[in-house]
Amino acid sequence: MFLCVLPMVGRAELLYQSAGIGKTHRAGIDGPMARIVVVGEGMVELAGGGGATGWQLGFGGDTLNTAVHLARLGDDVAYLTALGTDPFSDDLRRAWAAEGVDTALVLTDPDRRPGLYAITNDPDGERHFTYWRSDSAARRLFALSGIGFALEVAARADLLIFSMISLAVLPADGRAALFDLATRVRAGGGRVAFDTNYRSALWPDLADARAAHAAALRVTDIGLPTIEDEAALAGPGGPVDVLTLWRAAGVGEVVVKRGPDGCIVDGVDVAPPVRLMPRDTSGAGDAFNAGYLHARLAGRSPAGAALAGHRLAGWVVMNRGAIPAINAEAPYAALTAG
Repeated sequence: MFLCVLPMVGRAELLYQSAGIGKTHRAGIDGPMARIVVVGEGMVELAGGGGATGWQLGFGGDTLNTAVHLARLGDDVAYLTALGTDPFSDDLRRAWAAEGVDTALVLTDPDRRPGLYAITNDPDGERHFTYWRSDSAARRLFALSGIGFALEVAARADLLIFSMISLAVLPADGRAALFDLATRVRAGGGRVAFDTNYRSALWPDLADARAAHAAALRVTDIGLPTIEDEAALAGPGGPVDVLTLWRAAGVGEVVVKRGPDGCIVDGVDVAPPVRLMPRDTSGAGDAFNAGYLHARLAGRSPAGAALAGHRLAGWVVMNRGAIPAINAEAPYAALTAG
């Protein structure tokens, strides 16, 4: 990597270019090689439990899963988060970079380490999580050295992605800073995608979660809610109720995910191409988000993008772990080809 110092160029711009993030594209959701920034928490993952020797060590986290899938699809994507200085943090940085995710926006907390979670599955493939994340480095992301520069870089994104989990792991001032970043991205011509992904255990109470949810909708262009999460937040209701709520908040494009029953997009029911018996549903919604957003960035219609999301999610649920290793059945090449 070469860095040429030119007259009249500021330090931040030089760092921006040296990190490989310099760009002039600002075409929005349907332009070539749009710059994507994803915000959240990446963690160490234990999957495939089966006794003391049956666990496999990997990595995951809802928005991280989406970022990795987008990178595998050839998109230009950076992950904004924080890790520590420990060996696990070093391994995570290397693994994400090997997947094609830009780690220039991964900040360092010298006093904390990444979170950890374990996945167990019931006979139907439904996953259950156990977390150790209360003191993770990502919780202090917006208070760390280097965050000012990282936010300047992130504000130039064409697409910003975050979730309710991204918000839940942050203190109140961190959430406010993330909402401000979303506002800046939109003011610069970019768009913001938000996935509910509500986990009640991460929130002190329902009122706090509802307030964060409402604030997020006000800075969102592309909504990716899941029907179960919305029911847990707002009470019982169907896809039309979710669509009405998000549209009333000003979200222009809304995809209501319904798990194995497909999704509702633009008021149209888009079913998965094949009904599957999943092995592991970890990361299915995250994969759908990646497939959908990649297809929209490539100029496909919302309904066509939903089919792409179903295809990627379908492959994920037939394999173990939130981010399965690429195998012969992986649909990345086909989805990239259109």
